[in-house]
Amino acid sequence: MMPEAEKVYKDNRSHEKRVAWTVDFVKANLRPGSKILDLGPKNILSQELQNVGYNVENANSQDLDVDYSCVKKEGYDAFTSFEVFEHMVSPLPLLKAVQAPLLITSVPLSLWFARAYRGNLEEDPFDEHYHEFEPWQFELLLRKSGWNVDHKELHTSFDKRSIGIRPILRRFYPRYLIVAATRS
Repeated sequence: MMPEAEKVYKDNRSHEKRVAWTVDFVKANLRPGSKILDLGPKNILSQELQNVGYNVENANSQDLDVDYSCVKKEGYDAFTSFEVFEHMVSPLPLLKAVQAPLLITSVPLSLWFARAYRGNLEEDPFDEHYHEFEPWQFELLLRKSGWNVDHKELHTSFDKRSIGIRPILRRFYPRYLIVAATRS
């Protein structure tokens, strides 16, 4: 039986493309074999990074706004976080506490034609976005927490099977920002 997250990944071409884009971005900014501390539970993306030669350990806590001690571990070449910071009320203290010299992270961008994502809070109390960033806002957050953005890319996300004005707009408006940053 296929785990639910893996089933969604296999059934969603847009998600597959986003995972491939993220892995390619990591490969362009970090040599294979590097030791990565990845924020969040083990997931498809951390598994894909392991498959291409990275040594990935996952770090998590019940509430990252309150307890972010899991990111203070030393001895890692990079710290990664893929679509986690939008779920936090205040990611600034966590970003300041990261010990790795390289940060690779992605966040969803605010879209003028769509509201911020809000999931089923009865099933998962953390499945909502407190923030959906504009690129300049996320870069400001990184600078304020002591990081310099060295490389960044924008990515669109759309499903060809969807119809309507929003799916058409999603083909042209970037939905995700990914950055590689080093300490100031």
